[in-house]
Amino acid sequence: MIDVNAIGNDIRDKIARARVSIDERVCGKIVYSGDGVIRISGLHDVKYNELLEVHGGYRALALNLEESSVGAVLLSGSEEVRYGDLVYSTGETVHMRVGEALLGRVVDPLGQALDGMEEIAAGETRPIEFPAPSIMDRDKVNKPLQTGILAIDSMIPIGRGQRELIIGDRQTGKTAIAVDTILNQKNEDVICIYVSIGQKASSLAKILQTLRNAGAMEYTCVVCATADDAVPLQYIAPYSGCALAEYFMYKGKDVLIVYDDLSKHAVAYRTMSLLLKRPSGREAYPGDVFYLHSRLLERAAKLSPALGGGSITALPIVETLAGDISAYIPTNVISITDGQIYLESELFNSGVRPAVNVGLSVSRVGGSAQRAAIRQISGQLRVNLAQYRELAIFVQFGSDLDAETQKTLSRGVKMTDTLKQPQYLNYSVRDMIVLLLVSESDLIDKIPPKKVTAYNAGLLDYMRANHADVFEAIDPDKKVSEELRQKILAVADEYVSCSIGDDGAEPHVDLPVGAAEEAGAAAPEAE
Repeated sequence: MIDVNAIGNDIRDKIARARVSIDERVCGKIVYSGDGVIRISGLHDVKYNELLEVHGGYRALALNLEESSVGAVLLSGSEEVRYGDLVYSTGETVHMRVGEALLGRVVDPLGQALDGMEEIAAGETRPIEFPAPSIMDRDKVNKPLQTGILAIDSMIPIGRGQRELIIGDRQTGKTAIAVDTILNQKNEDVICIYVSIGQKASSLAKILQTLRNAGAMEYTCVVCATADDAVPLQYIAPYSGCALAEYFMYKGKDVLIVYDDLSKHAVAYRTMSLLLKRPSGREAYPGDVFYLHSRLLERAAKLSPALGGGSITALPIVETLAGDISAYIPTNVISITDGQIYLESELFNSGVRPAVNVGLSVSRVGGSAQRAAIRQISGQLRVNLAQYRELAIFVQFGSDLDAETQKTLSRGVKMTDTLKQPQYLNYSVRDMIVLLLVSESDLIDKIPPKKVTAYNAGLLDYMRANHADVFEAIDPDKKVSEELRQKILAVADEYVSCSIGDDGAEPHVDLPVGAAEEAGAAAPEAE
């Protein structure tokens, strides 16, 4: 006989002992998976840019919100996710881990360590998408951010809170300028963040080695999504770096952030958009590609004193093709930023490095973010260089030149040589003041063109060693008095006698007939 009561009591006991867990998360099912993109049906109440959890512990980012389905890109597990897998909404957007612990570290766009050191302690997080400060929350950009590069600090000054675009063809020194600027922030109380987007791992390794050798990693964090990483990680990398920068900015600190580079960022976004079957526009980019960069770069600001007075200075980098700055992405970013530093291939290949094209480069903040002494001395520098380059083009046609024109050409050549600067050699503000004063005085006529670079390097060492009182008397935040100017030029004239001799100008020697051809054959042809 079957004891129904015993069976019923047994079932009641099992129910009483059972642990009931209810998962209240909204759930959907994958109806398409391929190329790192998934389409989910049955998933409702999802926000744009919401983080989704895929069965198996993988994550995805919701980008297309349609009536019958949700389009998302996988941040991880693109090879393991299959049709029919369940997807859960989390109710959260992507967050970046922030804090002092990230300084000196190399992390991915989610704040996970990539440098093989100990795991970063879990701390505060910030959403990678955050509203830019309003106009009333901002203050004037009037404090300079020194790059240590003479051509930039004298003619294209960058202020703390400014957005200055670095633009040019590949292999023209864009990253070199950004790295030099990071190196120059040592002892300047500026936190630096370098965001690598779609770069080769080998290129990133060289930059990391440079930063470590110079001791710059103490105040620098590197956020990287290399070319090997998933496209969605390349897409969120600059926003993650900006979230980290905002953490420090709202604590009242000055931050420098480099986006290297936004061309690859736009390509990553275009790739995702095309795979999600979004309508394409000019150059196959989606229609909101302008908003992609504007909402990023608008977050760079100088905060008002009421909010702590912190700042984010952004140096976005954009690569051009064959010098075409009128292409879609370059024109977009130029219209967003507060100026651009244009690097030209022809200048770079001719030995003018940094290869800054002064005519196409501009800083819309201008002299308000420049040290007073530099602003006083460099006022005519851009005009003089423009006159020299105009004359240099005219002289190519060949004509007899008067003495004044020859003098302008000679000084232009020497000024160009003065502005040349080796990589990783950063000038202090006092160094720049000395070099600019000498290059704009009549003293420069005594120095042969081929000896200008060596003379400038030696002059700075000579002044520090033998005339430290004159060197220390220079106050970058005050105009240079006439008395101090004469003292600096007297030291420079004294060094001309020591290094070059009294016959500063190269003597002209009349060669005998027949010797001219031999000299021409022996000497390299001048361009």
